[in-house]
Amino acid sequence: MSPHISIKGETVYELIGFPVTNSFITTILVVICFSFIAHYYYSEIRKETRSLVFYAIHGLFVGMYGMLESVLRQKINIFYPLLGAFFFFILLSNWSGLIPGVGSILIKPQVQSSEAVVDDEAHEVRIPLLRGGTADLNTTIALALVSVFMTQIYGFKFLGPSEHLKKYFDFRNPIMIMLGPLEIIQEFARIISFGFRLYGNIFAGEVLLTIVPFLLPVFFSFVVAPMFLIELFVGFVQALVFVMLSAVFINMATTAHH
Repeated sequence: MSPHISIKGETVYELIGFPVTNSFITTILVVICFSFIAHYYYSEIRKETRSLVFYAIHGLFVGMYGMLESVLRQKINIFYPLLGAFFFFILLSNWSGLIPGVGSILIKPQVQSSEAVVDDEAHEVRIPLLRGGTADLNTTIALALVSVFMTQIYGFKFLGPSEHLKKYFDFRNPIMIMLGPLEIIQEFARIISFGFRLYGNIFAGEVLLTIVPFLLPVFFSFVVAPMFLIELFVGFVQALVFVMLSAVFINMATTAHH
């Protein structure tokens, strides 16, 4: 069977008219895993004797807190819950596509799709049961929308409506009048930039891991480990880039311009 590559999440079944895609199923599993990790961390932090797993998770928390503190300074405690949740959710979603079985377990969908694969042996149309959450543009655009929306909310909260809106509607002189629409366009550009950067890097990595065994079957066993480690690193870096850019934009939105 030829490798299955689809640029979008395929619909596995429909629930009351709502299409449930394979990437959505994986995202739900990531949220459940995220919840278990949070519960485990909360239960371990109250103990006197803690496990090595706790210290590994705690190290990530502290490291991310320190990096964001260098950008947000005294406002770090206000924004860390949002940005920390961004980082760990995106990280788990990025790495979810590397788990064995994700993308390789094929099922017969209830809803036929033009992106499905025809199994030559069974003569049945099949699609992957699971797909990496951030390998679906819907997920990354949703994350980008949340980031940009919360940036605006924090801007209104810290600067006040009048001061925040001056960034977009300032009629003091012709130059500021022209800069206002550019600032509005920039906000929409951030959504596109956030969404496509994360999606493109994660999807490209999964495609690479899919096609290499078919292009180089003899040498695949020698390159699979380095490629897998590279994708782990790329997933970590992309989660870090998303969060750090969000932190910078939030800091800009909550800082008064003179």
